[in-house]
Amino acid sequence: MVQRSRLNFMREAQIWYSRSSEQRPISTDFENVVVLSDDFYLEILAHPVPNDLEAVKVLAASPAVLDLYMWFSYRSFKAKGTKSIPIFGDFGLANQLGCVEYSGSRRFRAMLEQLLDAIRAIWPECLARIHSSGQTIEIRNATAVDSRPLWNATPL
Repeated sequence: MVQRSRLNFMREAQIWYSRSSEQRPISTDFENVVVLSDDFYLEILAHPVPNDLEAVKVLAASPAVLDLYMWFSYRSFKAKGTKSIPIFGDFGLANQLGCVEYSGSRRFRAMLEQLLDAIRAIWPECLARIHSSGQTIEIRNATAVDSRPLWNATPL
């Protein structure tokens, strides 16, 4: 049996842009608007994943780091105990991130280590690490959002 379905992420979008970097917003009437579909919104509410919005803002200019940060924050939040995830293969991290051209490569592990260093710079509690074999990545339960109330948080 094959069953397929489609989940639309947004109902509508109004995106203003200019190819010129000097173009400034004309007024607040020209704000970008994205309206999520009801199904997608309900899915987000039903399965929330805590992410640090400030970390996302910092990583917005680095799509590879942001993608991996979001992947780690989700997998770490859902982990029960220590989990080993293959780096390569059909269900490996490289395939999940769409990096199949690196399949089995030392280059991917080196890149992964650099990306992990960048993630740890903004999320020091990130418990992900590449196993000494170089074939798996180990994660443990963690949350990417500081659970301390803001009024108790120490300034950076």
